[in-house]
Amino acid sequence: MSIFVSEPGRPVGTRLPEAFRSRRVGDVTELKDSPPISPSHSEVTDAEFQQAANSGRHRALEEYGAAAGEPKAQRTYLPVSAICSPALYSLPAASTISDALTSMDEHGVHHLVITAEDNIAGLVDLRWLLGWLHSNPADGLNQSMVYVELPAFLTASPETDAHQLARLMLAHQLSAALVVDASGKPCGIVTSTDYLRLYASTGRHEGSV
Repeated sequence: MSIFVSEPGRPVGTRLPEAFRSRRVGDVTELKDSPPISPSHSEVTDAEFQQAANSGRHRALEEYGAAAGEPKAQRTYLPVSAICSPALYSLPAASTISDALTSMDEHGVHHLVITAEDNIAGLVDLRWLLGWLHSNPADGLNQSMVYVELPAFLTASPETDAHQLARLMLAHQLSAALVVDASGKPCGIVTSTDYLRLYASTGRHEGSV
């Protein structure tokens, strides 16, 4: 249910939060930072974590509806899985900035998952790549991403409430979030375009009424 943010860093190993690696840590919100990760401490057992991860939409409805302070009968819930795109494209961290731009152009996308030994090591978008090139014009296109500090990125589960995720994307000024399943594998991506498409669809229905 929770939404997590991975801080900027080089793509070495996995940069997924501990919650997606069977060790639970505190949530990240607009108002407070997550606590430091302790490899020797787990707030819940693996069995408890799996039970929470698989509890599905009912648990999310209760959690986010209660947080919104709405009467139970009027609570709205939109799972991220209902609006995210399953089309994901990735590149290994050893790839260059030029490789990333070429891949985005070939697939007609603005976001790429960066991997390190089959682990999620980052999420980059076109605007960030162009900004990095502007700041590093000298042979920047040939720079391997292994040596680049990749930007922060958001991760959420398929059952995460899309409204809550939108608030976090705005708070962190990020245009996308990676959707990760219970096994820690990427299963989709939510972008600002998905929210615009949802808004446009809602507007059409209201207009017809």
